[in-house]
Amino acid sequence: MKLLFLGDVVGKPGRRILSERLPHLLQQWRPDFTVVNGENAAGGRGITPAIADEMFALGVDVITSGNHIWAQASILGYLGSEPRLLRPDNYPAGAPGSGVFLGRSRHGQPVAIVNLQGRVFMPAIDCPFHALDRVLDEIGDRAKVILLDMHAEATSEKLAMGWYCDGRATAVVGTHTHVPTADCRILPAGTAYCTDVGMTGPYDSIIGTRPDLALERLLTARPVRFQVASGNLRVAGVLVEADPESGRATAVHPILDPARPLGESD
Repeated sequence: MKLLFLGDVVGKPGRRILSERLPHLLQQWRPDFTVVNGENAAGGRGITPAIADEMFALGVDVITSGNHIWAQASILGYLGSEPRLLRPDNYPAGAPGSGVFLGRSRHGQPVAIVNLQGRVFMPAIDCPFHALDRVLDEIGDRAKVILLDMHAEATSEKLAMGWYCDGRATAVVGTHTHVPTADCRILPAGTAYCTDVGMTGPYDSIIGTRPDLALERLLTARPVRFQVASGNLRVAGVLVEADPESGRATAVHPILDPARPLGESD
């Protein structure tokens, strides 16, 4: 089974490059299941029902998110009615929506997608490690192929989750920090891992934001309003290959598309 996971879609530029390049990636990799993190898709913060519907229409099977999922008020009711849009499952009880999706691949094979959020340098929510134990117990034998989006700030916390999941999940992919890391690998017990898959959006930026505005905030310590950048658009993510019987990963491939040196702009 092939799982395609694409990192945080940032604003309108990210949505544009996703719509332009996703058909090419689907043709190139022929994934059985496609997941996209969409928590920055609406102007850099949050996602709306209309944007989620656009992504599903492109061929995305599940949309994961993170701490910005609550930024657009219109999404709250949608979260309760659309099981393919996830929010981190370790938010306290009573938060709308779910962090787990159980479904089937293009060929009818069971697959589970899990969304969790870290706590280091992030909002103080429930423990993601204890949440993972609960979620895996709930999934049980219903799916062997399990992909976890670990939305976290600290690389150490993402690595800890990778090792905590090793042998219990097919893949742990990190999101939130928007910079692709060069550590795609398969851990000893068969879990594919990447600390951060990168963002889908403008790479002539500071993690998706116009550099001049980000620098102004850093240099002056004033609350400068950020705007999404627009140059050097890329789609970033990973393709995970797995044995559907055991759930073990057999390969993981980093994706940065279009494939050209980062110094080359559009």
